[in-house]
Amino acid sequence: MRTQVAIIGGGPSGLLLAQLLHRHGIDSVVLERKTKDYVLSRIRAGVLEQGLVQLMEQAGCADRLRSKGHVHDGTLIAYGDTMFRLDFTDLTGTPVIVYGQTEVTRDLYAAREAAGGPIEFEVEDVTIHDADTDRPHVTYNVGGAARRIDCDFIAGCDGFHGVSRQAIPLTIRREYEKVYPFGWLGVLSETPPVNPELIYANSPRGFALCSMRSDTLSRYYIQCSLSDKPEDWTDAAFWQELKRRIPPDQAERLVTGPSIEKSIAPLRSFVTEPMRWGRLFLCGDAAHIVPPTGAKGLNTAASDVHYLFTGLRQFYDTGATDGIDSYSAKALARVWKVERFSWWFSSLMHRYPDQSDFDLRIQIAELEFLRTNRAAQQAMAENYVGLPY
Repeated sequence: MRTQVAIIGGGPSGLLLAQLLHRHGIDSVVLERKTKDYVLSRIRAGVLEQGLVQLMEQAGCADRLRSKGHVHDGTLIAYGDTMFRLDFTDLTGTPVIVYGQTEVTRDLYAAREAAGGPIEFEVEDVTIHDADTDRPHVTYNVGGAARRIDCDFIAGCDGFHGVSRQAIPLTIRREYEKVYPFGWLGVLSETPPVNPELIYANSPRGFALCSMRSDTLSRYYIQCSLSDKPEDWTDAAFWQELKRRIPPDQAERLVTGPSIEKSIAPLRSFVTEPMRWGRLFLCGDAAHIVPPTGAKGLNTAASDVHYLFTGLRQFYDTGATDGIDSYSAKALARVWKVERFSWWFSSLMHRYPDQSDFDLRIQIAELEFLRTNRAAQQAMAENYVGLPY
């Protein structure tokens, strides 16, 4: 097979890139190691920056997002019995939109299928060849049959555990990582959200987040030990613990119900440099991970897609390589700012096992400063709604 861009990974970043390329007349093939149903079953982020929304519009995939997404003009931050609101629209002129990553992926699959764009599912043994030459290719197996794609460029959108990052030699690749000493226990329930806006809570018992996917579907998280397993937590134990970590008036309003999904995610910050090696470009989780505090994972992948699509479009339109040559530097400049924000917000809202009394008082002072200082609120709001591309 021959295509212009081989895309490894059929999640939202790979599909978004494929759709943007398609609408500009650039061919691509998407390779995904799982089934479509598996990809759509993954529960992920739900807060979208305007940059991602605009990319979805550019890709012709924003109709359902605009009709079913919930515009959020602010968020709530609680500590102890105190809760205050950050007004994004007042502070930045920009809201965020709550719309699940699963729905983003569903919309992108529908567009890909409507366009007749090729997607190979359940691919195995994907191997990247000659990425540092002008004739890269990818080999893989489907159903026991060996296949090969010759291409101009390869986009590695296959996540943290994928093959793309590993294809860059260790002599070239440098990795930075911080592993946090706790995880998030998340529950999805068919219940109305406790509040129309997200609540981030710092309590003596640990962090909690009250989020939602729709008016009837809620997503809740609590900080937990890395040794915990989802089966260690009954629904009743989860709801009881969540109520202890959010303000009493919100706990009284909380509607509980059976969980329809329960999982634990470890938290880490991770960046690999560079994000380009020859004709291979890394996008999203293949190149960087952020803790979910602040919902930057999918949104940062979208900014990578923006920079890569812009560079590829320039190359195919004019033959110029400025865009693809500057891809890694531009993407990483924004990635590190997002990493900083996610690290800062995580440090502000979680209780750490080795936290001293001094550390705790500094954390509360920082929360008090954020509550009372407009400049601090504006800085946080600008990062939360999304830094410019």
